[in-house]
Amino acid sequence: MSIAAFLEQPAEQKNSMLGALCFSADAVESQWQAGMEVPCMRVPMQRLDGGDSLCEIWHGSGHLTQGQSGAIRYRHDDDVLFGVVALSETMFEAGADKTPLQQATESAYRQIFALLDELHYPYLFRFWNYIADINTHTFGLERYLQFNLGRQDAFLAHSRDVVGNVPAACALGSAHGPLTIAFLAGRVAPLNIENPRQISAYQYPQQYGPRSPTFSRASLVRLGHDEVLFISGTASIVGHATLHPADVVAQTRETMNNIKAVLAEANRLASQPGFDLASLYYKVYVRHPADLAQIRAELAHCVGDAPKAVYLQADVCRQDLLLEIEATAVHSLAGQRV
Repeated sequence: MSIAAFLEQPAEQKNSMLGALCFSADAVESQWQAGMEVPCMRVPMQRLDGGDSLCEIWHGSGHLTQGQSGAIRYRHDDDVLFGVVALSETMFEAGADKTPLQQATESAYRQIFALLDELHYPYLFRFWNYIADINTHTFGLERYLQFNLGRQDAFLAHSRDVVGNVPAACALGSAHGPLTIAFLAGRVAPLNIENPRQISAYQYPQQYGPRSPTFSRASLVRLGHDEVLFISGTASIVGHATLHPADVVAQTRETMNNIKAVLAEANRLASQPGFDLASLYYKVYVRHPADLAQIRAELAHCVGDAPKAVYLQADVCRQDLLLEIEATAVHSLAGQRV
């Protein structure tokens, strides 16, 4: 829904919301006051496919508890916790060994891990990371690589796995704003899924930075009578190399081939296979708005006439990637023997 529709939701509806991921190119801070009781991730990012804003809502079940811990605002039910943290890099000074972005990232993730330990939601399902000027070089290193350093430092500091048992995630670039992170965690362990067409991101060779990214290609989690699939940000990468660096149609096709491979692995591991391209909800990040029509046409060719997709303008973690696609699906197991 749009930000305006989100803010106009009756209290009864808002009381069922764990949180929201909200994107708008020009949202005014004062517009948000009516929605402040719901944890909201706010990203300055233009929607390309109609409408001036987008709010992705995550609902809980039963009684919801909310709170704040450090910079994190959160809500949870008995099974799932949603949280949001935004940290300005101006809070940190460049040190001899850590940049302000690296420090902000490490601080945000350390706060997240401490909160999950305190409230007993040990398993991370999904992260959304948004970083201003993600491809810019500062302090002698690309900012995405600085983010990876800080993220892994926090994982290691809290004795979290940095290979294998890691959550789904994306990391995209916005034009401005603080480091902004949203996350979902719970009390049941997800199945972390890799793509046989790709080297796992946490095993990328050092040519992609001093630390590998810390995420899995997807996470599959059983919540009550549902299985929820979180597909990480996916791009035109086979092995560890970018394919079709100047061809947005070919990149879209290759990205969808990777998502198909992840779906095959998810269905192999699921209690009851049932995920397919048509069942996914897609969020498509587009580097160049002029490419939108070609990307939409290719996605429709791969999925069908009306894929459930929204399109946002964003920078992608590699300069030669023209788009990235993340996806989510819920498969109901109600009435099935599993």
